[in-house]
Amino acid sequence: MKLNNRTTNIIAMLLLGICFLMAFLSSRNMSLTMDEKAHIPSGYSYLAFRDYRLNPEHPPLAKDLAALPLLFLDLNFPTQDKSWTEEVNGQWDAGYQFIFNSGNDPDQIIFWARLPMMVLLIFLGWFIFFWVKKLGGNKAGLMALTLFSFSPTFLAHGRLVTTDVAAALGFLIAAYFWINFLKKPTFKNIFIAGIILGIALCLKFSPILLIPSFAFITVVYAFLSKNGPFKNKLKSTLSYAGKAVIAGIIAVVVVIWPIYQFHVSNYPVERQVSDTKAVLASYSSDLVKNIAAELAGNPVWRPIGQYALGLLMATQRVAGGNTVYFMGQVSGNAWKQYFPVMYLLKVPLAFHILTLIIIILWMMAVKKNHFLKKTTNRLGRWTKEHIAEFSLLVIFIVYWLTSITGNLNIGIRHILPVFPIMYIFISVGFFRLTDEIKKRKIKIALSAFMVILMAWYVIASLLAFPHYLSYYNELAGGSENGYKYAVDSNYDWGQDLKQLADFVEKNNIQEINVSYFGGDDPGYRLGNKLSGTSISTIPEENKGWLAISATFLQENRAKPAPGFDKNTAGLEWLNNFEPASRAGYSIFIYNIP
Repeated sequence: MKLNNRTTNIIAMLLLGICFLMAFLSSRNMSLTMDEKAHIPSGYSYLAFRDYRLNPEHPPLAKDLAALPLLFLDLNFPTQDKSWTEEVNGQWDAGYQFIFNSGNDPDQIIFWARLPMMVLLIFLGWFIFFWVKKLGGNKAGLMALTLFSFSPTFLAHGRLVTTDVAAALGFLIAAYFWINFLKKPTFKNIFIAGIILGIALCLKFSPILLIPSFAFITVVYAFLSKNGPFKNKLKSTLSYAGKAVIAGIIAVVVVIWPIYQFHVSNYPVERQVSDTKAVLASYSSDLVKNIAAELAGNPVWRPIGQYALGLLMATQRVAGGNTVYFMGQVSGNAWKQYFPVMYLLKVPLAFHILTLIIIILWMMAVKKNHFLKKTTNRLGRWTKEHIAEFSLLVIFIVYWLTSITGNLNIGIRHILPVFPIMYIFISVGFFRLTDEIKKRKIKIALSAFMVILMAWYVIASLLAFPHYLSYYNELAGGSENGYKYAVDSNYDWGQDLKQLADFVEKNNIQEINVSYFGGDDPGYRLGNKLSGTSISTIPEENKGWLAISATFLQENRAKPAPGFDKNTAGLEWLNNFEPASRAGYSIFIYNIP
């Protein structure tokens, strides 16, 4: 059955509408999550004061977007608090003061800051649909959009004031317009490619991986696009390389510099220099530290200095690692298998089966078409004719390798940019490969199986509502058991504190001790019923009601990984007690006799 454009677009609008509603409604009772506590005040301070002293380790655009509605509210910002006047990058204290301790309505701030993030989520969904429809037709476009719209991971993070969904968008739109430039290297396309690349680089620092990826893609395409002797191919490659450099210069001069200039225009120069030196005090290279400080103090180059500072902070964070719980162990170093395991357990099982079907169909097509014979010629021709797929494959490989070899394992959200690429490969691949099958019964059977898998995928997402952040698939035993594998932003980011407050109210609990991991404020939510708080551990002599976040619970009763010196007090004693209940999935509630 063929779908005309009008019907396809109507279905697409319905899917995007459903996606928005699920994100919006599921966020209504969510507490402030960990990173939102830093991103919301930072974004507001950028637009209200044009001062970039908070949260320089992330580019500004996503935070700016979240802060736009806040400018129309009558809000107080703690400019007299030491988190602003004295502390270096006092983002966490500034977040607490701004949201909970300055006379503002916390829930009003959270609501309006999250709303633009959901709009960004819908725009990403539309762009996936738009590109896939061009590559594979209407059905493929709708299939990709369905995979996106009901993705538990995108629904989890697309409603939060963070930079992860923005990063996925940056990778995708930059790739699209770079490919346009390669296919038709006019000045207009070069200029647009540079502008979009600059925007991507101002959404999150991970799109910096686009630079080596685009360099490789450009050289390969330039070499293959020119027929004839090697001399002609070399000339074509140099020409494309020059145009790519121009696009890069446009990204810096026309986008990054002006954006950062706006954001540092009221940031005192001497404060920027001192903050830069303080932040990079532990950086290994004195040369790099000195260059960054010189840039920060230069009236012309200080915007680039601030960008460089953030990039250095991001790379230092990835290299430095984080204390993380993973499958029964806790460590300050990364596991190579972390992201593959998280991808296996956090993505709906139906999608994995669909992926396996596409791989099998592709292998059958390769064998049938004798693709492996004269491989070099065939690969060259395929790459030239399918530059979009080749480019996405390169980005996919570069991103996965970087993620696996990095030293930061705090959530599947960090590999979100590979998700849209998978949706494109699966959707376009399914319809292209099934079109090559001649037997009608096999095509009907495959189509029916695909419909069943897609229905399973959608149902799994609907059943996970509203707890998308804690979602784990059937291989992990469902969301209820996900905390056994990994926590932090995979499971427990502080999103269920409001539900804990509801539980306390409903059960008429007069006093409860709380060990909370997240961005919200237990004192604000629980009032005088909060008997005490602990950063991470609870003493064994604790009696009565106790609520503890899954992240603290698992990190403090796990075995230290080999070579990791676990210096926190254990919570193994809690293994002797069964939780009386849970707030959402992420906060365990005990009543210790």
